[in-house]
Amino acid sequence: MAELFLPTLHTFAMNNPFTGSSGLFRFRAVPNVVMATPKEVDFAASSIHAEYWHGLYCYEKSKMEGEKTFPMSDEGRQEMLDWLTSKI
Repeated sequence: MAELFLPTLHTFAMNNPFTGSSGLFRFRAVPNVVMATPKEVDFAASSIHAEYWHGLYCYEKSKMEGEKTFPMSDEGRQEMLDWLTSKI
């Protein structure tokens, strides 16, 4: 089975979306960042929303086959990676 790459939590905490693929499997992960202070992320209140699809086309031109929201934590990141890997 192909191994997917997900960036570190820091990437998501900086409010950066991420897209990846393996063959025809495509996915997109978008953070929902809640700030505890103007410079500090409230990880407990933040989340990452993941969607996936199969095909040749980009996110905007494709129909999503599944979606799920995960906590913004090391455990949530691993859960998202496992979930996405199971959909390849």
